[in-house]
Amino acid sequence: MAKQNVAEQFVDILARAGVRRLYGVVGDSLNPVVDAVRRNAAIDWVQVRHEEAAAFAAGAEAQITGKLAACAGSCGPGNLHLINGLYDAHRSMAPVLALASHIPSSEIGLNYFQETHPDRLFAECSHYSEMISSPRQMPRLLQTAIQHAVGQGGVSVVTLPGDIAAAPAPERAAEHAMVTSRPSVRPGDGEIDRLARMIDEADRVTLFCGSGTAGAHAEVMEFAERVKSPVGHALRGKEWIQYDNPFDVGMSGLLGYGAAYEATHECDLLILLGTDFPYNAFLPDDVKIAQVDVRPEHLGRRTKLDLAVWGDVRETLTCLIPKVRAKTDRRFLDRMLKKHADALEGVVKAYTRKVDRHIPIHPEYVAAVLDDVADDDAVFTVDTGMCNVWAARYLSPNGRRRVIGSFSHGSMANALPQAIGAQFTDRRRQIVSMSGDGGFAMLMGDFLTLVQYDLPVKIVLFNNSSLGMVELEMMVAGLPAYGTGNRNPDFAAIARAAGAHGVRVEKPKQLAAALKDAFRHPGPALVDVVTDPNALSIPPKISAEMVTGFALSASKIVLDGGVGRMVQMARSNLRNVPRP
Repeated sequence: MAKQNVAEQFVDILARAGVRRLYGVVGDSLNPVVDAVRRNAAIDWVQVRHEEAAAFAAGAEAQITGKLAACAGSCGPGNLHLINGLYDAHRSMAPVLALASHIPSSEIGLNYFQETHPDRLFAECSHYSEMISSPRQMPRLLQTAIQHAVGQGGVSVVTLPGDIAAAPAPERAAEHAMVTSRPSVRPGDGEIDRLARMIDEADRVTLFCGSGTAGAHAEVMEFAERVKSPVGHALRGKEWIQYDNPFDVGMSGLLGYGAAYEATHECDLLILLGTDFPYNAFLPDDVKIAQVDVRPEHLGRRTKLDLAVWGDVRETLTCLIPKVRAKTDRRFLDRMLKKHADALEGVVKAYTRKVDRHIPIHPEYVAAVLDDVADDDAVFTVDTGMCNVWAARYLSPNGRRRVIGSFSHGSMANALPQAIGAQFTDRRRQIVSMSGDGGFAMLMGDFLTLVQYDLPVKIVLFNNSSLGMVELEMMVAGLPAYGTGNRNPDFAAIARAAGAHGVRVEKPKQLAAALKDAFRHPGPALVDVVTDPNALSIPPKISAEMVTGFALSASKIVLDGGVGRMVQMARSNLRNVPRP
């Protein structure tokens, strides 16, 4: 058997850790690793057109599978391009291993061509960032990096000089057992007992749920029924908690709707379940608050807590439910359900008048039709900006669909590269990129990656020829819109020129057929929908305090109208309210 070099050993360890793809762009210092991938049947090299797309794709793959994914960049500018996508993966708690290849080890510190210091540069967007300085060090360092990414949920970065990657690996390198999954975390009995007492003493309990409720839908519903609690959610909690939820009162935050805000402010006890909801202006400061989270560093960093509980949501509720007295008074719950239904009834009319004839097309109408025709197990990747609004308002979760976006990092141009990573996990599953024209144009080069690998991603392009959210932020601040207009090409023609299916839609009556045709197409497809840039208005319940600064000013753009199927769900929940 031929002696391995360090790059081959590196790739073998990745494969043993379950990595099946390495996303990146080839080049110089990275070449030994890419060649090792070429000769390893267990792992594939995915050639993207920009390293930022590689990091976004790896992050999306990790979020879909729950397993380690990987990306790579060559020395200097190559690995620097990874940084934005890695920030997003890290803030999304996606386990990603990034390889930052480096200049020759003998030249480090001498201002060599393309020299940077990756082990320093990536420190803020990773749990672990270290450089391999000798072949003997590599196996243990890589294993440590993998365990940081998997165990803590986020990014690890390994810096590897090209000459060390090409060097012979040491003889009889130990094969270490590796951690490739995370354990459940159960709170202590003392915390469970204290939380149970707080719940028993409260007359009105509200649950506010985030992405940490993944896998705990049944337990949340059982607990809500036991304590007669309204259940609201943050954007990242929507896909896990909104479906089949008779206690649903909507979403709070920048894109909020319904009665979630009222439910969190009018209760005696607010329980935050698996959420690191960042907008503390939307959280109450005059009610008792308990927080349950598997990551202790999240506890109390958004609001003052009366009780912090370190544990998985599912494990915590499993322990808690038998210890809590069942409540019989539904008055608070029923009042919040009615407020929720009334709120949705009051706003839904705004975009139900002649929407099927309005030109330019209402973007809400596009999202509603998309929700109807997409598969029940579709994965939606969602661009930051107005596409976040449409996803929050119109996509109907059902326990099988997934919705991925740059919800914590807030980067433009995430949807297309995330769709690449999602599609590679399963070519038969429907992957839909909800892209804005600004975000799509920013990383449009990686549309060619779809064509190169014949990935059947479907891009639904909300094309309003503007940076819509930025324009509205300027308006909120009393500034004239400036620098927000886009002079766009016919994106469908570009798609066809690249060898993909492309169609441009300018009339509402063309929309459903265009989407269905694109979804039936076996390869990549783009539907360029010309949408109305003036389809928004300001809601009545936003205070001046809430719109201070960039993040909170965005709350001004919440729609007055349009909430998709949620109004039907709210009506159904009201019908199920017991009558005296």
